[in-house]
Amino acid sequence: MTGRNVVLGAGLAAMLAGALPAAALFAQAPATPAPQRAPEPWRFAGERPCVRPDGGVIQCPPPPRTYAIRAGRLFDSVTGRMLTKQIVLVTGERIIEAGPDGQVPIPAGATVIDLSRATLLPGLVDMHSHMYDTRRPGMTAERSALIAISNAQATLRAGFTSARDMSSHANGYGDVDIRNAINLGEIDGPRFQVAGRGIRWEEKPGTPANPLDAIRIRSVDEARAAVREHVEHGVDWIKLYPTGNYSFTPTGDAQYVLTYPLPVLQALVDEAHRLGRKTACHSFGGAGLEYTITAGCDVVEHGYGLTQEHLNTMVQKGLDYDPTFVRYTEPYMDDNDAKATGGKFRMIPIFERAVRMAAATKGLKVVAGSGADGSTLVHGIQTLEFEWLATRAGMGPVRAIQAGTITAAEVLGWQRDIGSIGKGKFADLVAVSGDPVADITELQRVKFVMKGGKVVRNDVTEATTGGAR
Repeated sequence: MTGRNVVLGAGLAAMLAGALPAAALFAQAPATPAPQRAPEPWRFAGERPCVRPDGGVIQCPPPPRTYAIRAGRLFDSVTGRMLTKQIVLVTGERIIEAGPDGQVPIPAGATVIDLSRATLLPGLVDMHSHMYDTRRPGMTAERSALIAISNAQATLRAGFTSARDMSSHANGYGDVDIRNAINLGEIDGPRFQVAGRGIRWEEKPGTPANPLDAIRIRSVDEARAAVREHVEHGVDWIKLYPTGNYSFTPTGDAQYVLTYPLPVLQALVDEAHRLGRKTACHSFGGAGLEYTITAGCDVVEHGYGLTQEHLNTMVQKGLDYDPTFVRYTEPYMDDNDAKATGGKFRMIPIFERAVRMAAATKGLKVVAGSGADGSTLVHGIQTLEFEWLATRAGMGPVRAIQAGTITAAEVLGWQRDIGSIGKGKFADLVAVSGDPVADITELQRVKFVMKGGKVVRNDVTEATTGGAR
């Protein structure tokens, strides 16, 4: 059992005993634990190493470095303002000071990263990713995990220093293990919140179940048990599927497949909340979308058929919205609709209208989630979502960037640690050459990525050693 799992197990036990508030699990983004030295005397090869939580030994990491980052422009995600000529000081994983050049002295010996011709932003957050590709026939667990790690690293290099992973695609709870390995500093990747297997309604009772795929349920009792299994495995979110696919009637009305009965969906949401987990509901429209809102699912995913009445109710209930806009406006959607309806009806305009209404609804938190899953939208290009939100949803560049930084951090419950640039926050930073407020497509050309004070990517400048002035 890893150190992270020990913490989760203790936290779960305390919560079940009534000692831990439901919000506690979302109160702080994970820091990399300090390494522990192997006991002395070290009577084996090499210098005295450090010890992993599972007992294995590794080389000890170098001591924390101090960086001074000169930013020509800095996007303040809290106010939506673009600041100029800023200095950000980083020691270890966190920002120790940030402010105007000339007011923040650079410590002697600090490594200076010159981004004076670039724009510095908080690390981006992908609110709907799938680090695992869909498990294909004959694919081993090891091969699937290697692809997932590669996807996570591509996501990080694209500027996403945090992400919410929305089911493992028939890979069991492998996402929990990858999240834990990232948190321990064993592999590079975003700070993840994960959802494990997901829970689906069993449409054809009696068919063989894949123990690595979504849990299939047929009753309230099975619903509650499925949530408990997820929590026991250490997930952060409970992923639910209140609707299946859509089709059109002969007169062009969109209709959606309903899955869970309302009492079952309510039980799923209530049990998740009782155990301190949030719920995310794959809901296209129809009765399934109505039930999603009625049951109080924390985040509505997709929402093709959202109406203004739905959105107003979501605001009243404090529910949030993740459209995954690019994923469901790709050309294949039109191809499918043309084949199914003979070219008479299209879902994309319906969906676009819903997202525009959501963007215009005061008080609703709209977040940026890509839906990247290694099929139609590959990992590493998720910043397309910002362009779609800014232009096709009418949010404009500032609100679109906030949707993938501070607003996303608030929905994750991590706003104390990520989502903006300021003293005490994690040094999760990205930079682009131009001004993304003037041209939102700049985010598709990320040049610099730092996560937790570690430079992951630097295509802008070489670092130099600075000194006090």
